[in-house]
Amino acid sequence: MGLEIEGRASDSPYVSYVWSSRSDGVDRMTAVASTGCGLVFWESPDGFFASVAGPESRAGTAPVPEESAFFGISFALGTSLTHLPAPRLVDNGVDIPDATRRSFWLKGSHWPVPGPDDAEALAERLVRAGVLVRDPLVADVMRGGTPDVSARTVQRRFQAATGFTHGAARQIERARHAAVLLRGGAAAGDVVHRLGYYDEPHLARALTRFIGRTAGQLRDEQGFAEPLSLLYKT
Repeated sequence: MGLEIEGRASDSPYVSYVWSSRSDGVDRMTAVASTGCGLVFWESPDGFFASVAGPESRAGTAPVPEESAFFGISFALGTSLTHLPAPRLVDNGVDIPDATRRSFWLKGSHWPVPGPDDAEALAERLVRAGVLVRDPLVADVMRGGTPDVSARTVQRRFQAATGFTHGAARQIERARHAAVLLRGGAAAGDVVHRLGYYDEPHLARALTRFIGRTAGQLRDEQGFAEPLSLLYKT
């Protein structure tokens, strides 16, 4: 009973994570903050559906279609759809009409619905068709690089490609990393030291805002009726 999620990281510069899940006896989840957009496909008793999922600026509650199977592609930070600017998608999403098990409609063309092994191939096709683009400056800045452009240009390009400022994206990514470590059994004090939080209350505030859980709650999910959405370290 719940929301069973399986996934894998990707070595594609355009894809961060590929995942699948199934809902059983759950109709709502805690959606954690995320910095990237993606494609989501699902089949329920009501039919087959698809959507473009936008980044989330903070944790919230989201509905889950019951008795449904899902498949998703999370694009890498800085990767976006040319006809759907990233700022427009923050805390939002766009339904894809007339999706079937075989194909979906995106920017004027039909595309095959991918499986777990086809996500990267679809991303490459979207890139070649000019539907999907990536600004390498975003990844460079997130790794601590200093591009040879002005700070103002960095912020403008970062926000255009992600919908977030660099500082906001870094806060979300750090909180997600902290949550992954805590779920794996790390002590809160160790996470504070490792990820550069000022102290444990600072960590607690970030977790509540971006993950929707405290450190203790992340270690013990049994008491929650609402499962967490997809959570992985980007």
